[in-house]
Amino acid sequence: MSSNTSKTPADSRIAENKKAFFNYHIEERYEAGVVLQGWEVKAIREGKVQITEGYVVVREGELFLIGCLIHPLRSTSTHIRADADRTRKLLMHKAEIRRLIGKVEQKGYTLVPLNLHWKNGRVKCDIALARGKAQHDKRDTIKEREGKREVERAMKQRLR
Repeated sequence: MSSNTSKTPADSRIAENKKAFFNYHIEERYEAGVVLQGWEVKAIREGKVQITEGYVVVREGELFLIGCLIHPLRSTSTHIRADADRTRKLLMHKAEIRRLIGKVEQKGYTLVPLNLHWKNGRVKCDIALARGKAQHDKRDTIKEREGKREVERAMKQRLR
């Protein structure tokens, strides 16, 4: 169920990895399901999730999300020991995983999580095939962002 141009409505977004857009050139986007425990779903509904430091690895032909923090709620996880930094399995079609493995083995490509969102009552993760940015590319991104802000400020002042 992947889509190279998947766009999710803003109201279904759970968490977003804005750092990924700054640190990487995004080549392709995919949508993957996430294997979660019950307490994790409840914590996600409460907004206790962070994917900024997350990344995706391939082990034995399967994808895993590492570094995604889901902080347990005190009231839900009383009978089990909740691990906030647990490795979570991502679900995709085997052909898509094989294609991603071929791309990741190329020099410079990596898989990064972009966001977590709700789709039909299930938690999905948008992952991206990305290439790391050089330091000068990051500086260019900052310059562009500041230039856009200055133009918006000037337009706002002009309209007053």
